[in-house]
Amino acid sequence: MKRRALAADTALSRIRGDIADLETENIALLAERAGSIEDVITLWYGESDVVTPAFIRQAAKDSLDQGETFYVPEMAARPDLARELSRYQSELHGVNIGLDRSTVAPGGMQAVIIALELIVDKGSNVVYLEPQWPNIRHAIQIAGGEARPVPLDYVEGDWRLDLDRLFDACDARTKAIMFSTPSNPCGWTASPEEQQALLEFSRETGVWIISDEVYNRLYFHGPSAPSMMRLAGEEDLVMCINGFSKAWAMTGWRLGWLNHPASVAPAVRAMTQYMNSGTPPFVQAGALTALRDGEDFVRSVRDRCAQGLSVVYERLGRSNRIRLSNKPKGGMYAFFSVDEADSASAVCARLLEEAHVGLAPGHLFGETSKDFIRMCVCNDPELLEEACRRIEAVM
Repeated sequence: MKRRALAADTALSRIRGDIADLETENIALLAERAGSIEDVITLWYGESDVVTPAFIRQAAKDSLDQGETFYVPEMAARPDLARELSRYQSELHGVNIGLDRSTVAPGGMQAVIIALELIVDKGSNVVYLEPQWPNIRHAIQIAGGEARPVPLDYVEGDWRLDLDRLFDACDARTKAIMFSTPSNPCGWTASPEEQQALLEFSRETGVWIISDEVYNRLYFHGPSAPSMMRLAGEEDLVMCINGFSKAWAMTGWRLGWLNHPASVAPAVRAMTQYMNSGTPPFVQAGALTALRDGEDFVRSVRDRCAQGLSVVYERLGRSNRIRLSNKPKGGMYAFFSVDEADSASAVCARLLEEAHVGLAPGHLFGETSKDFIRMCVCNDPELLEEACRRIEAVM
């Protein structure tokens, strides 16, 4: 190999340009900056304050004690978890979801990466709804695609989808439409009619639908939010992201799953093999027990979110400066704006410094929401009361 004269610069210049250009400002960085401030009430992360329940932890401990510390040869999932995942989803959604339509991954985020790597190539684009969890935008870029945002409309306190505008944003290079429902951060939830329209568009155009349904069980009007899995046939171009982090309070366990067409299963499992060689068996043991025995706990997490929203809306609704959106249909966030503020980022910085309350500024979720602030409400009601008291004092 012929040697090249290299410029005397940093190693950063020798990595992929699109990776080097990824935004480094994120919620984790905000949390790092707050490390020196005492008694901060941290409401910027998307997780509850509830520890994973004992029966799930015990299942993982038992698995470890039984020596289940080796590779799981089945990339889809260990067989008992695969069967339980099929049963759980089939009963929840009222349609048969076979063993060949789900693959576990170490976190919903890796399920996102796998879904995008399957279909995105250089020069293609993914159209996604905004406001949106920033990881989605960056995952599209990492896969080599153009991340093309389409804003939800904000009308009289409601976030609404304009299907015509969404479809008009697609072109011959569009590989997928991507969204979260219920949405992180704003709680917008796709209706069955909107999902049917999306499916019909996919069937007509060959554009994939990728639905992030991690908050599916944190829905305040039934056991689960409407899901694309209730509509999609085995070979429809639909993939759904899901995980154990939110509804089962397992954020640190890093376990999710990807729903996909049956014929795509070998490719998904090959990707799993080459990306991480499977998911730890003891983590899967905890997930198995979560699905089998966790319904009461899931309801308690959902109720905690609903109660938290009520506390925040009652307290912050008194403020003359804070503008709350209408209560979301699902999720674990309040999403609001502040009148006469320089910027939501400045408000968040001030609240961190003066009120010792950590919130997420809306610009992280896209230009559409730059004037908004996200607060996680899946927390102790008394803690939320105190956070609101501090916010009111500063505002």
